[in-house]
Amino acid sequence: MLEASAALLLPTSPLQRGLASAGALLAALSIALAAYAAHAAGVDARAQLQLAAAFVFGHGLALCALAPRTMRRLGRAALAGLLVGVLLFSGSLVAAHVLGWPTRLAPAGASLMILAWLGYAVDAARH
Repeated sequence: MLEASAALLLPTSPLQRGLASAGALLAALSIALAAYAAHAAGVDARAQLQLAAAFVFGHGLALCALAPRTMRRLGRAALAGLLVGVLLFSGSLVAAHVLGWPTRLAPAGASLMILAWLGYAVDAARH
C-alpha cells in the first residue's frame, strides 16, 4: 500500500521530472547565494542578493513539492512559468551585482511569477 501511494507522487513525465530537479537545484543554489550574500557581498548588495536567494529557495521548494503531483497542462505550464519567472527575477538581481547589468528583467520575472501562481490557483480550483 505504501509503495502504491508513493508511486502516485513520483514525477511521471519528463517535464515533471525536469521541474522537480530544477527546484532542487534552485534550493541548493539559494543556499550558496545566501552564504555569499552574508559573508562576501558588500553592504550595498547584501539585501538585494538575500532577496534573490529567498525567492530562489521558496520557488525551488514549490517546484519540488508541486511538480510530482501536477498532472494537468495548465498546472504544468504554471510551474514552468514559476521557473522562468524566478530565473528572470533573481537572475536579474544577481547579474546586477556580479556583472553590473541593469535589473530590467526583474519586473518581467516578478510579473511572470504572479501570473504563474494565479494560473496554478485556477488549475487547483478546477480539479
